[in-house]
Amino acid sequence: MAKTDPKQTAEQQKIVEKIKTFSRGLVTVQDIISPEAIEVDFNFQKINSFYTQTLFVAGYPRTVLANWLSPLINYPANMNISMFINPTDANEILENLRRKITEMEAEITSDLRAGKITNISTEIKLEDAVNLREQLARGTDRFFQFGLYVTIKANSFEELDGLSKSLRSTLGSLLIITKMATMQMSEGFKTTMPMGMDKLKVLRNMDTTSLATTFPFTSSELSMEDGIMYGLNEHNGSLVIFDRFQMENANMVIFAKSGSGKSYTVKLEIIRQLMFGVEVIVLDPEHEYAALCQKYEGQYLNFTFNSPTKINPFDLSNLYEEGENELGQKILSIHGLLKVMLGEASPQQEALLDRAIVAAYKAKGITPDPETQKNEPPLMEDLYKALIGMETPDALELAVRLEKFITGSFRGLFDQKSNIEIKSQLTVFSIKDVQEELRPVAMYVILDFIWTRVKKDMKKRILVIDEAWYFMQYDDSAQFLYSMAKRARKYYLGVTTISQDVEDFLKNDYGKAVVSNSSIQFLMKQASVSIKPLAEAFHLSQGEQQLLLAADVGEGVFFAGSNHVALRVVASDEEHAVITTNPEELAKQRQAQQQQQAPPPPPAAPPAPPEPQKAQQQPQQQQAEGNASPLPKPPQADLIFSYQPPK
Repeated sequence: MAKTDPKQTAEQQKIVEKIKTFSRGLVTVQDIISPEAIEVDFNFQKINSFYTQTLFVAGYPRTVLANWLSPLINYPANMNISMFINPTDANEILENLRRKITEMEAEITSDLRAGKITNISTEIKLEDAVNLREQLARGTDRFFQFGLYVTIKANSFEELDGLSKSLRSTLGSLLIITKMATMQMSEGFKTTMPMGMDKLKVLRNMDTTSLATTFPFTSSELSMEDGIMYGLNEHNGSLVIFDRFQMENANMVIFAKSGSGKSYTVKLEIIRQLMFGVEVIVLDPEHEYAALCQKYEGQYLNFTFNSPTKINPFDLSNLYEEGENELGQKILSIHGLLKVMLGEASPQQEALLDRAIVAAYKAKGITPDPETQKNEPPLMEDLYKALIGMETPDALELAVRLEKFITGSFRGLFDQKSNIEIKSQLTVFSIKDVQEELRPVAMYVILDFIWTRVKKDMKKRILVIDEAWYFMQYDDSAQFLYSMAKRARKYYLGVTTISQDVEDFLKNDYGKAVVSNSSIQFLMKQASVSIKPLAEAFHLSQGEQQLLLAADVGEGVFFAGSNHVALRVVASDEEHAVITTNPEELAKQRQAQQQQQAPPPPPAAPPAPPEPQKAQQQPQQQQAEGNASPLPKPPQADLIFSYQPPK
């Protein structure tokens, strides 16, 4: 039998082990979580496809308020922020302070002996050092070394550079000096990772009081001395009392899915704003504000073909403002309306429309001269006649397309003189009975009419536009809504925009501009398909996204400027009875009203006359019942006024 060579056996075992190692694969956990490529430059770092840049804080202001780092924490960008706090030995700090105080006193003394003016910064530093030494010696304060680092992330270098400059400018406004971690981008990125390792070591000495002001996680409070209560802060249970007219603009947007309580919230705000004398105008597409309007004796205007309510789109406010041409603005508005009514037009047709509009105004004696703008404005029929009078193929085609609004099936909507005035504190325009395809046109006309009246008489107003996604269907109507939201502050107007179709609203550039021009945003319960565009538009954290997906009715995230809190809308029993939209509660209310309106039961029959044989006992019975009162008369039925909404 042949002997086995021990060396050969050992080599075979090594080969087998290598084969086993290779068969297990070379992929480890580090291989899975590690990026495919890392590129480190002197002012950025590229990891896979995104770019990073690290900044460190090199200078701080002398005096700050609590939560002074809130602009950094709430900055709308993808960032990692790290704070490093290292306690130091008090004896060592006291020794350093003693040496620094001696040096500064010697400098001041030397300047005085030489007849020079002492350095004011040295005097301030000396005063601070003396106060700090006393606090440390008494044990009322401690000393720390504090480091603050920020890593910005972006998808391109241009975006990264823009975010970096904007962030440094924002911090510079707070007197915070930031520097770029040049040639140390890799170390800076690791410093802001959740590993607790400070590889930059850019530290600043701070006492306990100064360090406490850097604590960024203070609960946001939205409580003003003036304003109305919007609800309860779910972070700490405090009241959210806010005055939208004290912001840079009084506009507000509300995004929520159907049934989440957006109409309930708006009605509640309307009731409370009315208490403070604010005039409220509502554009109601679903007949949801009729009961509220009746309760508070408002003006309810049903905008339909057969309704007596008429609006002329050619009306002017007759208000002259220096530097503005109102006739020119109105002509642009009419161009937008005609595009919504007639569809797209060629450049030649737009030029003819412009010429016809100017001719219609000129026929009434109205020119850019403010004095002539007090004349009676033209009607849509005048524009129709002006187009026919041009006798060109394009003009005749436009006249044919416009004919259905003048003499055709759509006649009677806005081809007559305006006959309404906004006189009540609460005015509701209802367009529920308008056909679906005509709703954008009707909403455009009503908004233009409201805007004309708002400019004529300036007072504190709120305009509520429900189902605002209708305006996003056409660029011209979306542009008109954006223009109104942008200029509303000038006329003491706050525009409340409500929409449940978030994607349709935010995919339009004008819709995004309306959101950016609204100082207050309220996001309520959302569908899973809508949360992504909302998160991108409002820079929502993961926790805020989960809150919006799991929110109950009346809950959401309330944004006011740079602050935002989780809000729960609450109402009193009296308010709830007026504004509820719960079908079960509404059915009970109608049943109670029907019972009140039912005729009273017939009065009871009079008692039978006494029998003849008992006539002798009547005086005794009267004497026994001398203290009894006679039977009361049956009550008269009160007049009951019932509200019947217009059809």
